Amino acid sequence: MTTRWLTPEELRAWRAYLAASWLLEDVIDRQLQQDAGMPHLYYSVLANLSDAPGHQMRMTDLAETLKITRSRLTYVVARLEKDGTVRREGCPTDRRGSVAVLTDAGTALLEHSAPGHVETVRAAVFDHLTPEQVAQLETISTRITEALQGGEERPVCDGLPWRRRSSGAAE
Repeated sequence: MTTRWLTPEELRAWRAYLAASWLLEDVIDRQLQQDAGMPHLYYSVLANLSDAPGHQMRMTDLAETLKITRSRLTYVVARLEKDGTVRREGCPTDRRGSVAVLTDAGTALLEHSAPGHVETVRAAVFDHLTPEQVAQLETISTRITEALQGGEERPVCDGLPWRRRSSGAAE
């Protein structure tokens, strides 16, 4: 098989994307650590539970939403449980499954940390884009996600994180 090397334009775009994504994750993570004492992934768990009906989600659905492995989510939720911001309950429709539930303490932490998080995201990303570029960013990001997940065709990668089997994974 012949390697399809990136064109100079593609290479510049790829490197720009990597630089932006790594720096953005660092800026967001540092802000959340400073303001809320938690990394971005923990905040994302709380935010997704806050948006879910009844402030709860099945663990497998939460892993898929966050695009992480079930074992990583299990670790994160266990840490959040120790802090009292999330609790796990049995899934009423599947005895093997479990549900993550946002607690009142988790809601309070989210309400405390959300304004700083939103301001950081706005200052780092959206204040520098036109409305047209925001729409383009959504289109490009959605297309890449669909390609990786196999939206219209075969997925680019095998074994999406939330579908991987590993010992101790949450259902």
